Amino acid sequence: MSKEITSRQQDYSQWYNDLVIKGNLADYSAVRGCMVIKPYGFSLWEKMQAQLDRMFKDTGHENAYFPLFVPKSLFEAEEKNAEGFAKECAVVTHYRLISDPSAKGRLMVDPEAKLEEELIIRPTSEAIIWNTYKNWIQSYRDLPLLINQWANVVRWEMRTRLFLRTAEFLWQEGHTAHATGEEAVKEAELMLDIYAEFAEKYMALPVIRGVKTESERFAGAIDTYCIEALMQDGKALQAGTSHFLGQNFARAFDVKFSDKDNKLDYVWATSWGVSTRLVGALVMAHSDDDGLIMPPKIAPIQVVIVPIYKGNDKKDLLDGKGQELASQLKSRGISVKFDQNDNARPGWKFAEYELKGVPLRIAMGLRDIESGTVEVVRRDTREKMVMSLEGLTEKIITLLDNIQENIYQKALTYRDSRITKADNWAEFVRLLDEKGGFISAHWDGTPETEQTIQEKTKATIRCIPLNNPLEEGNCIFSGKPSQQRVLFARAY
Repeated sequence: MSKEITSRQQDYSQWYNDLVIKGNLADYSAVRGCMVIKPYGFSLWEKMQAQLDRMFKDTGHENAYFPLFVPKSLFEAEEKNAEGFAKECAVVTHYRLISDPSAKGRLMVDPEAKLEEELIIRPTSEAIIWNTYKNWIQSYRDLPLLINQWANVVRWEMRTRLFLRTAEFLWQEGHTAHATGEEAVKEAELMLDIYAEFAEKYMALPVIRGVKTESERFAGAIDTYCIEALMQDGKALQAGTSHFLGQNFARAFDVKFSDKDNKLDYVWATSWGVSTRLVGALVMAHSDDDGLIMPPKIAPIQVVIVPIYKGNDKKDLLDGKGQELASQLKSRGISVKFDQNDNARPGWKFAEYELKGVPLRIAMGLRDIESGTVEVVRRDTREKMVMSLEGLTEKIITLLDNIQENIYQKALTYRDSRITKADNWAEFVRLLDEKGGFISAHWDGTPETEQTIQEKTKATIRCIPLNNPLEEGNCIFSGKPSQQRVLFARAY
C-alpha cells in the first residue's frame, strides 16, 4: 500500500479524498464548496462526455445552450420545482461594484445598481428552457423536440465533497417535448437505458434500474427513473436520473401545440441528466489502496510506455522503438503516453501511473529490444507479462478488453453479494450496520413510514426496481401489508 494514501479500512472518506487529490483529478479552490478540476480529471470527464454525446446524438438528440441566469419570476412559475430547489439557490441582486470611500482599494456593491428583477443562477434549467420552448413549439410538426445541453449548475451545498457534492458542478441536462404522454414516458425510459448502458459498458459500473418513490422524485416530476450503483464501502450512489414531467412545465409556461385535428393541447415533457458525480463514482467503485483503477474504455491514458535508460547509451534507439510502438497503438485508436521524461526515474514513474490508474504499463529497455520483448503490467491485477513485440498491438487490444470485463465483473460480484433480503426490523437494522449494501425489504408504501425509517437508520429507499416481482409480505417497520420489496441503502 502506498504510504501516501490512507487505506480504505482505516478511513474510507480520507482514502477517497487522497485518491482525488493525489491522483491529480481535482483540487480545492478559493471558493468555498467549489472545486478545480485538474487536466487529468477533466480529460476523464471529456472521455465520459464524448461517449455520452455520441449516444445522445445516435438517438436523435441535438445540443443547444441556454443562459446561466433565470429570472426569478420564471423560476417561480412551476411551484413544486421552485420549492424543491429554493434552499440551494444563489441569487444575483446587483450588477456593479464601486470603490468603498471608507477603505482604499476595497469594493462595495453599488446600491444604485440593483436589478429590477433578481436572477437565479441555474440549479437546473427547466424554467428558462420551457419559457423558450413556448416560442419554438406551435404545431405537432415541431414535435418531438429533443434537446440536450452541456453546462454548469450551482446548488449551494453546505457540506461538500470533491466530485460527489459541490456548490458548482458540470453536467448534461436533456429537455424534451412530445405530443403524447406515452411518447414522453418512452423517452424517459430510453434515456435511462442509455445511462445504464454507459455506466455498465464504459464505466464498468453495474447499476440497478428503478423508479423513485414519491418523496424522492425530482421536484415537478410525475415519475423519476434512476440508476443506482454501490460503492466499496457499502453505500449507494445515484448515478443518473431521467424524469417524466407530464404536462406540469407546459402548463406553467403555457406551451401548447396544435395536433393533427387542429386541437390545442399542452405538450408532454421529460428531463434527464448525469454529472461530474460520475467521476466520484468511478473512483469509489473500482480503486484500491494503491491508487485509481481506470476502466480502459474511458481511461484518459490507456497505455503508458516507460523506457528504461542506463545513461545515454543507445537512448535514441530506445526512444525510436518506444515512439514506433506508441504510433502503432495510436493508429488503432488506443490512447498512449510515451514517457521519456529524464527528470524522473522509472520506479517513480511506475508508482505514478499506478496511482493514476493507467490500465496497462509497458516497460522497455535495451535488453528487451535485443530480445524482441517488453514487460507488460496490468493495473487491475498487477500481473506482469513478458510479451513479444511481434503482434503486440493486437495483444494489447485484447488485454484492454479483458481488463474492462474483469473490472466490471469484480464490481458486479461485490454488488450482488450485498443485495440482502430483510424480513423484520431487527434484521434490517443489523444488516445495515454489519454489511451495508442494498437491503431488499417490504415497505407499506406510505411516505410517513419511509421518513421514519430514514430518521432512525439514515437509510433511504434508493429505488423500486423496474420489472419488480410482486410478492405478498408485511412492511418491516409498520407491519402493514405490502405487495413488493424495495431497495433500501445508506447513500451519498
